[in-house]
Amino acid sequence: MIRVLGPAAVSAALAFTLAQPARAADDELVQAQAGVWLVAPESGAKGCRITFGTNVVSGGYEITGADSCATPLPALSKASAWNFTDDGSLAIADAEGKPLMRFQQEEGSPWESEAGDPTWLLPAVGDVDHVPTVASLAGAWRIQQPDGKPVCDVTLTTDKDQDGTAKMSTGGDCAAEIGELKLSLWAAEGFGLVMLGNDGSSLSFDMKPDGSFQKSEEEEGEPLLLVRK
Repeated sequence: MIRVLGPAAVSAALAFTLAQPARAADDELVQAQAGVWLVAPESGAKGCRITFGTNVVSGGYEITGADSCATPLPALSKASAWNFTDDGSLAIADAEGKPLMRFQQEEGSPWESEAGDPTWLLPAVGDVDHVPTVASLAGAWRIQQPDGKPVCDVTLTTDKDQDGTAKMSTGGDCAAEIGELKLSLWAAEGFGLVMLGNDGSSLSFDMKPDGSFQKSEEEEGEPLLLVRK
């Protein structure tokens, strides 16, 4: 969910928060955020990778690699610091403390920008420089075991139901473990893909660097892959 704030409101809120010492963030939480992140438009346009560090700098914790944003996301090309705000948001600022972008996160969802064009902040996956969209993922796929044994053929479409969720269909020879889910809808969010059944069931996958998907670790049962046919 994007909470839209006017530029003046965002600037004032971030300037205040980022001026504070990086005292509030728990060490374990900071360590958990450290690493390479992809900042990319929800539209599927090219984004850029930046690295969140744990060294304390003015306004929070260090960011490196922001020069890679010069072309795809110029607003972040001078990003120097990241920090958590008092309301749980994650803010990015330049070396002078000027706010550049702020993200909110709902439980179980990726970080998403609060203002401007919808933008994701996601742990980087290999060299992938954009997030997949419904349009780019639509087509024929196969759910299979890691050894390649087919489990179920599925077709993801761009057609939407009355609530705006994309439709999907399954083949007639699916294994019982998939057929019983009665999958009929699907959605993409960040690097995640979830298939939904009409009885409340679901099956979630996470994207791999090669563009295929693996069943999310949170899912029970044997590992499964989702690959294009």
